[in-house]
Amino acid sequence: MSKQVIATSRAPAAVGPYSQAVRVGEWVFVSGQIPLHPGTGDVAIGGIEEQTRQALDNLRSVLKAAGASLREVVKTTIYLVDLADFTSVNQIYASYFEVDPPARATMQVAALPKGVFVEVDAIAHLG
Repeated sequence: MSKQVIATSRAPAAVGPYSQAVRVGEWVFVSGQIPLHPGTGDVAIGGIEEQTRQALDNLRSVLKAAGASLREVVKTTIYLVDLADFTSVNQIYASYFEVDPPARATMQVAALPKGVFVEVDAIAHLG
């Protein structure tokens, strides 16, 4: 199977040597999306709620560029700087994955790029 790099201007450019996503066959692997505005690269203003929405909007944009949607996501990982934000993030996350949510792991990390509070990555299946 060949590997197809996915890139879109509707999500922030990678902040390092990686792709926004990679598609291999029916699988799409989306790199961690942080709450940067696609046009400016600026961090979303506000707290964990605004940052979570922006990160998930970015995730949705990358999936769309790969020919997928949130419905095809089978696994996500959420990285939080403060696990005390879990309840707020969970409520917003639930509004993006309203039906048949994917498998998920959530973990607290010491820090995230650009000082953001949240990062979300995903795996989607297009079968």
